[in-house]
Amino acid sequence: MPDSNRPKRPRVIVTRQLMPHVEARMAELFDVALSAHDHAFTRDELKAAVADCDVFVPTVTDEIDAEVIAAAGERLKLIANFGAGVDHIDLAAARAKGIMVSNTPGVFTEDTADMTMALILSVPRRLAEGEKLMRSGLWAGWAPSAMLGHRVGGKLLGIIGMGRIGLAVARRARAFGLSIHYHNRRRLPQAIEEELGASYHASVDTLLRISDVVTIHCPHTAETHEMVNAARIGAMKPTAYLINTARGEIVDEKALIAALQTGRIAGAGLDVYTHEPAVDAALLALDNVVLLPHLGSATIEGREASGEKVIANIRAWCDGHRPPDQVLEGWA
Repeated sequence: MPDSNRPKRPRVIVTRQLMPHVEARMAELFDVALSAHDHAFTRDELKAAVADCDVFVPTVTDEIDAEVIAAAGERLKLIANFGAGVDHIDLAAARAKGIMVSNTPGVFTEDTADMTMALILSVPRRLAEGEKLMRSGLWAGWAPSAMLGHRVGGKLLGIIGMGRIGLAVARRARAFGLSIHYHNRRRLPQAIEEELGASYHASVDTLLRISDVVTIHCPHTAETHEMVNAARIGAMKPTAYLINTARGEIVDEKALIAALQTGRIAGAGLDVYTHEPAVDAALLALDNVVLLPHLGSATIEGREASGEKVIANIRAWCDGHRPPDQVLEGWA
């Protein structure tokens, strides 16, 4: 039965600036406190916010750990996350306090897959290096041996994590002539493997050893933290490239830097980092890595859709129903 005791116009606090029409709709529907300055909340601001609302709307820049959740007032019953990843939220602590958590899955799938494919193309073909050369004014013109990269077609793409984004990347990559191999917690249905010409690897180690390009699309959990470690990077081909548009913490960043510095692997394309927004100075000094400022989800369409999902989750909760995108036990 729906819970009729929930407020029809709940107090909602949003930590970051959202798309204008999303904020306008929130102002119509809820007693909302929007972010005027769009800075990441400090821990004190997070604690003050969760103590003063029915619904809290954080983003990936907000660490909602057990200490923050302990500061929540009795009225806080829903954390409506803006974004699909919830590794920045202590789900167990929220569950123990009777606080639901929702997210916005699916809205950034195509955007992140597009950005991943852009990196898969950019790194072997040295696009970032070429762009820097053009801006430097030092380009001496075309030459048969100048700025040589590697052909993408015909290479073996290893995908770690074959959820929505991994599948979307596989479909794009196949159109570019890459051979699709993957590791996932569960094997895909045979029909999907046949559609993609995809080969399953029960061991991530086997996948890394044979891949020409490795791309990461699994969530960041305790199990996947630094899953791509020094030993696994060391087992990759010296001609291989590593692409990460998932979470920086899945890769041992220091080990990756060492491999890039020594030529142990050929290059990397990164959209995420271990200590965002800080980026290791050693990465910035390397020419064989393409660095992007967490652009995977940065489309107007995706951000609007994510905001609409946040509103839908809050409205369902207000009406006494389970939010359609409630994060249930066993997520990831």
